[in-house]
Order: sequence, then C-alpha cells, then structure tokens
Amino acid sequence: MTPEELSLAIDGALAAALAAGELTLTDGETAPAVRIERPKNRDHGDWATNIALQISKKVGKNPREVAQVLAGRITELPGVASVDIAGPGFLNIILDAAAAGELAQTILQQGQAYGTNQTLAGKTINLEFVSANPTGPIHLGGTRWAAVGDSLARIFQSQGAKVVREYYFNDHGNQIDRFARSLLARARGEAAPEDGYGGEYITDIANRVLEARPDALTSADPQEVFRATGVEFMFEDIKKSLHEFHVDFDVFFHENSLFEEGKVDELLEKLKESENLYFKDGAWWLKSTDFGDDKDRVVIKSDGNAAYIAGDIAYFQDKTKRPVDPADLAIYMLGADHHGYVARLKAAAAALGDNPDMVEVMIGQMVNLVKDGKPVRMSKRAGNVVTMEDLVEIVGVDAARYSLTRYSVDSNIDIDLDLLTKQSNENPVFYVQYAHARTCAITRNAEAAGVSTDSVDLALLDSEADSALLAALGQYAGTVKEAAEFREPHRLARYLEALAGTYHRWYGLSHVAPKGDEEITDLHRTRLLLNQATGQVLANGLGLLGVSAPEKM
Repeated sequence: MTPEELSLAIDGALAAALAAGELTLTDGETAPAVRIERPKNRDHGDWATNIALQISKKVGKNPREVAQVLAGRITELPGVASVDIAGPGFLNIILDAAAAGELAQTILQQGQAYGTNQTLAGKTINLEFVSANPTGPIHLGGTRWAAVGDSLARIFQSQGAKVVREYYFNDHGNQIDRFARSLLARARGEAAPEDGYGGEYITDIANRVLEARPDALTSADPQEVFRATGVEFMFEDIKKSLHEFHVDFDVFFHENSLFEEGKVDELLEKLKESENLYFKDGAWWLKSTDFGDDKDRVVIKSDGNAAYIAGDIAYFQDKTKRPVDPADLAIYMLGADHHGYVARLKAAAAALGDNPDMVEVMIGQMVNLVKDGKPVRMSKRAGNVVTMEDLVEIVGVDAARYSLTRYSVDSNIDIDLDLLTKQSNENPVFYVQYAHARTCAITRNAEAAGVSTDSVDLALLDSEADSALLAALGQYAGTVKEAAEFREPHRLARYLEALAGTYHRWYGLSHVAPKGDEEITDLHRTRLLLNQATGQVLANGLGLLGVSAPEKM
C-alpha cells in the first residue's frame, strides 16, 4: 500500500462516517483533505494523521471523539493491522507486513514513473536561470543556478507541468561595450581598459575573431566587429559548457530584441494608462512600493527614454503573451545582488494587469570553493576566474551538480574540492551513487545464484530493517512533491542521502543471495524485490537532480 493509497482509503473512511451520520459537518463546512506522515518515533506506527484534529470543530465534537469514530472504520481497511489514538486525537496506523511490502511491487511496476503525478498538469512554468552575461565564462554563481534550475525544471515536469527553460541573453548595454573594448585592446596588443575584462578567455576570443574576420582591425568600426563576433563566440562557449553540464534551454531570449522590435516603446504607451503608474517631475513612475520595494521606480525618464526597468516589464509581458507556451507562472532565478527585483517584477505584473503572484523570484547566494582548507578566489575582471569548466574538471559533472543542489539556495555554500574527489562515505554524491551501484551488484549476484522475483511473499518483509527501508521508500513521492511546492530541490538530495543510509544498514542485516548450499526461499526472492525497488527510487531521484545512477563503481 502506497502512502497515496492509504490517504485515499482514510479519506473514504471519513466520507463513509459522514454519510452514515456518525459525523455531521456544520452548515457551510467541507471536509479537509487527509494528509498522512511518517511518525518520528517508529513505535508510534507506520503512518499518522491529524485529520481528527482538523475536522473536530467542523463537526462539533472533540478530537478524540472524532478519532474514535474514524479509528473504527480505518481498522476495517484492507492491509491495516491496527490503529491507535494518541494524545489529543492523532491516529497512528500500523500496516500488516504484506500491505507495507506492496509498496515495493508498486515501485517496480511503475518504474521511472514512480513518484510522478499530475498535480501541475495544465500549468506552463517559465523558468529563467543562469542568464550569464556573454562577457565571460559561467562563474560559480551561474553554475549553481544551472544545477538548481535544471533540477527544479525536472521536478516540475515530474509533477505534470509544462516547463520552459529560458536563458535571458543580456546583449544590450555597457557590459557588452566593455567586453568589446577588451577584445579590441587584446587584438591590438594593448593593455585592457581600466573597466574591461581580463583573463585567458579574452585572448582566445580575440584570436577567434581575427581568424573569422581577418579585416576586423582595419574595418570601418573595429569595436563593433569585435562586439558582434566576440559575443557570438562567447555565447557558443556558454552553450557548450551548459550542454556538457547536462543543461539545455528551450528559449534563448535576446534582450536586444525588446528594443529592436519596438516592444519597449509600445509597452510604454500602454503603461501610461495603468493605475500603477503616475507622472511626477517630468517622468513616469511605477508604484513598486505597493509591492514591497523601498522606493518607486522611474519607468520613463524625463527625457522620454525608457529606464532599465521598462525592459524588465516588456520581458515579463513577452513571457506571458507568447503565441507558444505563454507562462502561467514566471520564475526568475537571480543572484544575491538582485533582492530589489522581487518587488519590481511583481509591480511590473500588476502594471500589466496581471496577478503579481504570476511572478516568483528566487535569490541565490554565493558559492565558495575550498581546497586544502583554503578558499579558491575568483574574479572575472582580474582574470583569476573559477568557472563551471574548472569545477567540472576537478570533481566531474555529477559531483558538481549534486553538491550545488543539496543546499538551500538562500544559503552561502562552501564546496570542499578535496571531499568531493574522495571515494568515501564522507562524499555525499559517492554515498548515494554507491547505494545504487550496490543494489545493482546485489541483483546481479542474486540472479547469478538463481534468485528471481517470480514468487514472493510480501508478508516476509517483517524485520525492523525491512520496515525502516519500506518507510523510507514510502516518503519519496511526498518529498518530490514538496520539492516542487517549495521550489527546494535540496529536499530531494537530502532525502536520497537518508535513503542510502537506510539501505546500507538494511544490506548489513539482510542477505539476498543464498550462502553456500543454502536453499533459495521466498525470503530471498522477496528481499531481491525490495532491493530492486530501492535501486529504482535511487535512480529516479538522481535522475531528477541530473545526476547519473551508475550500476558499477
């Protein structure tokens, strides 16, 4: 019995109690949805629910009275061994071993689909992340967003959502001019501009521009040649790095297009009619303070030109009004220096007549690399750049993605390079991947010994180790759902580590293949089933994080 099946069964028991008049809702009240969870103390049962406390006021009875009614009906459910009423009215439920073991069969029957649902079906989520300026390689902050953003996209998709992965290509403004001037100076053998960019990649891009455009230095506008061609090469490198990091985007949106296609000018006229804009001191202002901003923002400057935020508003409008996959929800994943954008983007949505809740902004914090106990410094302008490629070269894609995803995005993280290159239980990605590899090795050994899952007896999964492992497996679907709901992929990573630990302990207590001349029994076959179910859940979870599930290590 899966947690979802048990929830539905309890919901049915509640509905039956209401239909029989054992409980009566007061006028205008509706029954809440039943939620179950694992008790922290396993002595309190396999599953627990507080539905009696939730509904007690709605039916005019104290929670223990309600619990008594429900306990009688839940006890009658197939697969339920007993129900205990605890404290003010909690219902602690113990399943019989066979019913608990059915979870393993369900996992294997559903395979890669286990843990998925259609909660977000019909919803299109535009997820914008990385969006690194094409002025240099992707640094560690962008690498973190690549790992987290792609994992979150996979998790949303597992819940039925249509996800549009979007990269906002910022090719409009002063940073690109500084990049072009840096390339031109390097090509001429001159020192980099004071506000320019350094580093070996500048030399590489400058040489590639000269190879593609031998006339670049003698053209009518050398800086424009280096700007256009250099940005194109830099962006090719960025795309290549992301692809090798197993991150591919559906849309690459050019900021320039908002201006070149007149979308900003068209928007400005429309915004003047909005109640969320007002005219003052010769300029048009957005009432962003209504949405938590520290001050209102100028949208149209007194000289009639658009302020930077006008581009942000036009971009949001484009996301939500596209003919293909218009966004129902736009999530922006931004760096630590973008806190002010939360209120501004919500105000932008309101100015367009949309619900501000269509905008969500996630702010990521800094990433620090540590090696030999000392920080590895980064500085794009100084040329001492720690990039995505640097991290991958040292620890590999799997370790990089996993380590960047296993922390909440609102916390600074230190990545210990020495730890991530160790093949030991101290290394979290190794610990989880090794658990999966172990399930595969056990399956190979058991099958070589003649063990199959053709005949199993789920009631034999009655040891404490079996129950603990089944309990951990039962939490997978709920963890994925919460990761989507709270936009926190790190919940899944931490879950996988806990599952791996539970599995390793089970392995130490439960042999699957017969030893020596031992006869193959249903216990061996049933344990093989549980072993394979664990491997499936580990593979599913790692897949949602964009990390491989190796069969051998």
